[in-house]
Formats: sequence, C-alpha cells, structure tokens
Amino acid sequence: MKAAAGASRDRDLPGLLRKVEPLAARKFVIAIRRLANDLTYGLDGSRFLGSGIDYVQSRMYVPGDPVKSIDWRVTARSGKVHVKEYEAPRRIPAWILLDTSASMVVSSVRTSKYELALHVAGGLALACLDRTSPVGVMGAGARDVRVEPSLAKDLVLQWMLRLRRHSFNEPTVLARRVAELRPTLKSRSLVIVCSDLHEPEAVHAVALLAQQHEVAVLQFQDPSEVTLRGSGFLRAQEAESGRRFMTHGRLPLLDQAKIEAELRKGGVDHLLIRTDQPFVHRLRHFFRSRGLSKGAR
Repeated sequence: MKAAAGASRDRDLPGLLRKVEPLAARKFVIAIRRLANDLTYGLDGSRFLGSGIDYVQSRMYVPGDPVKSIDWRVTARSGKVHVKEYEAPRRIPAWILLDTSASMVVSSVRTSKYELALHVAGGLALACLDRTSPVGVMGAGARDVRVEPSLAKDLVLQWMLRLRRHSFNEPTVLARRVAELRPTLKSRSLVIVCSDLHEPEAVHAVALLAQQHEVAVLQFQDPSEVTLRGSGFLRAQEAESGRRFMTHGRLPLLDQAKIEAELRKGGVDHLLIRTDQPFVHRLRHFFRSRGLSKGAR
C-alpha cells in the first residue's frame, strides 16, 4: 500500500526534470555552483558580474587622507604627496528570464533544453550574487514566477530549485513577460533571456527591450530542431499551442538566420547553445567579448 501511495504521488507530479529529493537538490546546487566558478574565472571586471574598486585618478594629499592611499610613484615624480582615488562601480541589477514552456521540455537527447537552461540560469545567478549584483528571476511561461532583484542567495536558490518542476503543456508567453518587465525597470538593467525562441513575437519584444537595457539572449536548441536524420515527410504537433502541421525531417524547425538577423539589428547579444555540445567555454567567451565583460560605469 505504501508503494502504491508513493507511485500515486509521483504520477501527480509528471513534470519533474529529476525526482525532487534532498540528494538531487544538493547535486543541482553543486552543479550550478561549479558552473558559476567556471564563468567567473578571468571575468572579475565583467559588467554582469561586477568588480571590486577601480582606480580613478591621483590627487594632491589633503590632511586626513589615509597614509595607505598615498600614490608613491606620482609623489616621487612630482615631489608632492599625492593619493589615489577609487570608486566602486555601479552594479546594475540582473534579471534572468527563463522560458518554462512546453517546447523547452521536448528533447531528442538526454539533456533537454529546459534542464540545460535552468542549469545555465542558476550558474549565472550565483555568479552575479558572488559579485554582489542583485538578481531577479522571471518565468516566461504560464506559471506566475517573478522574484524581484535581491542579494539573498537563499531566495534565488529556492526559486531555482522550484523551477526544476515543469509541465508538458505550458504555453509560451515570453513576449508578454518582456512587455510586462520593461516598464518596471526604473534603472538600466541587464536582462538575460534563456529560451528556445519558439514564439515569433518574442524576438521583436526583446529587441525593443535592448533599446534601454543590456540584453543577452541565450537560445537553446535541440538537435532535432535542425534535422531529423532518416525521416521524410511527417505530421507534427506544436507542444504548446497544439497546432498540427506537416513538415520534412530535413527542414529546420526555425528560420535561424532570420532570428539572428533581427536580434543583431536590435543590438541584442545572442548565443546559440546546443543541448548535445559543450558550452561553458563559449558562454564565458560570449560575456567577455561582447561588452558584457567590460566594467560597469
């Protein structure tokens, strides 16, 4: 009877990436902690990670200035005592928009787009928190998930753990979530979108957001979205809307060139991450080489 009851409870939770147990939760936290460490390696000056204090200039000594701030090189060169001035960089809040829709769950390989996206989102969140940049989390599916930017690591981790649950019929509302977020951002922010971009209107909404804020799109792609080897014409059904259509297995699911062109035109930083390929090095290079690795001012 106990086994039957346990099986019944499991059936009540059909959308779990992994069975939610303390051990699984601990492994998840360890995994995103390791990713955060990989991402922060060599990126101490990153705008999205924050940095320490930055040297601004040297000025004449004023009585009361601490001795440890004396700039000995300028003092020796000029013959007059100078001190170094520093400033703490402005740490802009980071928002992570995670696509929780059904298409993110469909997978032809062991790791789904949703699982990988959650892993990356968690690593980025911890990396930001390690540099005292507040992090907010927003779901881009039917579930009402919105956590205001906070430095509370426990709060962010709590929501990341909760988001391991997913649904196989949740619709995409990424464009609507972006439209809802935009008027609430009172200061310049960094917005990182983790999605497969299956919603046509989402790309335009993200491009509008990039006019006022730093926006990076991490697009997750399953190999089956590029081609289905050994298949001809087939009938398919869209995971979220239920729309039925006919296609050929060798045709890509999305017009990737059009998506990338529109994002580039809108000034949106974009990285395509395949679920069957290594990504950590490319992700680190992405933030370093696209202005996101230059100090915030």
